[in-house]
Amino acid sequence: MRFLLDNNLSPALGDLLRSAGHDVVHVREIDLQRALDPVVLETARVENRVLISADTDFGTLLARTHASEPSFLLLRRASEQRVEQQATVILDNLDLVRTDLEAGSIVVIGETTARIRRLPIDT
Repeated sequence: MRFLLDNNLSPALGDLLRSAGHDVVHVREIDLQRALDPVVLETARVENRVLISADTDFGTLLARTHASEPSFLLLRRASEQRVEQQATVILDNLDLVRTDLEAGSIVVIGETTARIRRLPIDT
C-alpha cells in the first residue's frame, strides 16, 4: 500500500513499513513537517496515499468536510509504543482493513482492536 506518515510518528516507522514492501513517505521527506492538517490530508489525497497518524484531528476534519478520501489510519496510543510495536500493530491488521482503506475509510487500530468507518461520514 501507499502511506503518508504524519509528523507525530517516527521516520523509522516508515523504514519498517518499507521493508515489508509498502510505498511510504514521511511528511519530513517532502518538507511538510510544519504543514497544517488540511495540507497534509490534501497531499495524501493527491498522491493516493493512506495517511497514518496518532492525531485524531484528521478524523474530525474528514468527517466535518464530508470527504470521501483519503483514507486515514489512526494509530491509538502510539506514544506508549516503540516504533517496532507500532509497525507490528499496523502490519498485523493490514489484511483485515486493506479493502476498507482502499475504498476510503477511517480506521482506528489499537493493540487489540480495530474500528472502521467508511467515508464520507454523514454527521
